[in-house]
Amino acid sequence: MRIGGVEFMRFASEMMSSSSSSSSSSSAVEMLNLKEASNWWSDVNESPIWQDRIFHVLAVLYGIVSVVAVIQLVRIQLRVPEYGWTTQKVFHFLNFVVNGVRAVVFVFRRNVQFMHPEILQHILLDIPSLAFFTTYALLVLFWAEIYYQARAVSTDGLRPSFFTINAVVYVVQIALWLVLWWKPVRIMIILSKMFFAGVSLFAALGFLLYGGRLFLMLQRFPVESKGRRKKLQEVGYVTTICFTCFLIRCIMMCFAAFDEGANLDVLDHPILNFIYYLLVEILPSSLVLFILRKLPPKRGITQYHQIR
Repeated sequence: MRIGGVEFMRFASEMMSSSSSSSSSSSAVEMLNLKEASNWWSDVNESPIWQDRIFHVLAVLYGIVSVVAVIQLVRIQLRVPEYGWTTQKVFHFLNFVVNGVRAVVFVFRRNVQFMHPEILQHILLDIPSLAFFTTYALLVLFWAEIYYQARAVSTDGLRPSFFTINAVVYVVQIALWLVLWWKPVRIMIILSKMFFAGVSLFAALGFLLYGGRLFLMLQRFPVESKGRRKKLQEVGYVTTICFTCFLIRCIMMCFAAFDEGANLDVLDHPILNFIYYLLVEILPSSLVLFILRKLPPKRGITQYHQIR
């Protein structure tokens, strides 16, 4: 019995040793895989060839969105030429400009990085983001007008508020650029990024507030109302898309302000640039343009400024 106990203890020891060896081997494989993945990420980020490829892919994607926006603008103009610059036309025109400028910047991304004075780099990289904010703030304005008109509330103050908010945003950003030009210190870059994080959060909350209100108001319409279901889906989808993209931008700007590893304004973070711009500008713009692709009705409407 004693010998059997010794043998059992020896067997258990061997099994534990084997299990420990297997676990150690598995951990080594996992560590190797992680190291290879890290090496791949670093290799792509540090390769000038891959940097240029990724930036040029972004340029192509932005170019496609810009072309789609201008084609839709031309179609709307041909459909209702008598109404001048409606909200819908301005929205598509701004999408064309924003995405077109982004495309040009990414085509010459390497040249932009070496521009002097350095403030020019910040301006070229930040202006499209400001214009993107204005473009989609216009959509919030449109929804706010619909919501208040449906509730028989005056909308006289909405457009002045829209222009005032945009003016304040641009003036503050220009002031930050000027200070950064005068004294290019790290704290000013942090302030600039945090300011834009705040602007993005403000836009996200605007979509949540007025998109949510309009969605709830449409839900209360009679079920048999013409176009109710389609308009509900349109408002719901666009609200979700825009709220999400501006919230992601806000979070990413906060990280970029304090973590150099999350900095988007450098050449050696092409993968991060691709993921970021795809999520916060290219995909949202593409989806919103698709959802709002319906052309306005022809003659016969007394006041047309709808985005459909």
